[in-house]
Amino acid sequence: MYFEYPGLLWLLVVPALLVLHYIWLEMAQRHPHLRVSVSTPWKLTGTPFMAWMRHVPFVFRLAAVVLIILALARPRTQEEVTQVDSEGIDIVMAMDVSTSMLARDLYPDRINASKEIAVEFISQRRSDRIGIVVFAGESFTQCPLTTDKRTLVNLMNEVTTDLIEDGTAIGNGLATSVARLTESDAKSRVVILLTDGVNNSGEVAPQMATEIAKQYGIKVYTIGVGKEGMAKYPVMTPWGVQLQDVKVEIDEELLKNIAKETGGKYFRATDNTKLAEIYNEINQMETGRTTITNAVIYDELFMSYVLWALAAFMIELLLNWFVIRRMP
Repeated sequence: MYFEYPGLLWLLVVPALLVLHYIWLEMAQRHPHLRVSVSTPWKLTGTPFMAWMRHVPFVFRLAAVVLIILALARPRTQEEVTQVDSEGIDIVMAMDVSTSMLARDLYPDRINASKEIAVEFISQRRSDRIGIVVFAGESFTQCPLTTDKRTLVNLMNEVTTDLIEDGTAIGNGLATSVARLTESDAKSRVVILLTDGVNNSGEVAPQMATEIAKQYGIKVYTIGVGKEGMAKYPVMTPWGVQLQDVKVEIDEELLKNIAKETGGKYFRATDNTKLAEIYNEINQMETGRTTITNAVIYDELFMSYVLWALAAFMIELLLNWFVIRRMP
């Protein structure tokens, strides 16, 4: 609480002067006396209760004056209200879960590195709806569009390479992602498609899925995961699992074409740092509109003080009329 006109608080000197004046009058009126033969009974009884009561009306009058002065100083409280009006983006993260994602050219492997960095990306998109689509030889929706970040993170952590039939159906993965966004009314709809291979299966051709995305105004960012040349890949042998060099094959021309046709961008992630930088760049490019409105709400306390002052005046009058006048 604060006072809009604190300078008026100097008027509190007035009730202080009233107190001094009242005390001076009390002292000045102590002239009457009575002679008695013995003063012992008067010493034992002390000051009668009703004698103290005659001071009570002045106390209420003093309180009323103080409250009126405080009311004139305009007491009030204020509360700052911040209203955030955000318009988010709908994003579907399409992730390749084929067995080639077990290659060790990213740490600890491609799929776990992709999941870890995707989780960090999800945590930064507070006002967006995000969904997860996984694909290999076929595709399905791991999580529909939602703002529940905890559920998204849990379902992303559950993504593994043995969820569905092996293969690389880029067209199916993109088509399923687009289907999740077709009924969205967000101002911007985005697919982030991550793969490490070449389209070799699926019922939907990547070019057809690209045309559908383009028709619906859905932007696709494509990410090719894997180093150039060879990569370590775990292979089961008679002596257990061993790492062998396998050739990295990514259809970069296809991924570049998908991104170009839909207004997105193609990225190549050759290590964990580069992949994190890619997601950070996408995070910077796809920003939703956020409007912050600051407002101050005032609560005026003037009337409360006036009502309390009025009550104090009424009590003083009632005491003077019905109590003090009847005192012997």
